Amino acid sequence: MKEGTFNITALENAAKRLGEILVRYQKDTSDDGIRDSVIQRFEFTYSIALKTLSKYLAMYSFDDVRQMSFNEMIRTANQLNLLKSNLEKWSKFREMRNLTSHTYDENVAMKVVEIVPDFHEEVRFLLERLKEKENA
Repeated sequence: MKEGTFNITALENAAKRLGEILVRYQKDTSDDGIRDSVIQRFEFTYSIALKTLSKYLAMYSFDDVRQMSFNEMIRTANQLNLLKSNLEKWSKFREMRNLTSHTYDENVAMKVVEIVPDFHEEVRFLLERLKEKENA
């Protein structure tokens, strides 16, 4: 890895907050306010995860990371064993993230919130892999 510091604190904090609200939601899935919070935390955790991944790849010598498409970035991260899931799963997360502006629609909100536990697990995996690589 290139010289420099790599900070995963923002992703750790976002994942923690997402996990906390997921626990609350799973206790009462009828609470629309908590469901909306799950979706909002999914949105910002997703954004932070991609930014963190992009920064890691840039530090790992992929200088052209800014020019990588989403698909290329996910494939590269998979080649580095950073992700638990493949491009298909991450594309689904991306699709759901893009739908979050339409969560006033009950059906859309339910679709989005349905994938959040899988996404949370994925982010926790990414964090563990980044920590392992940082300590290697």
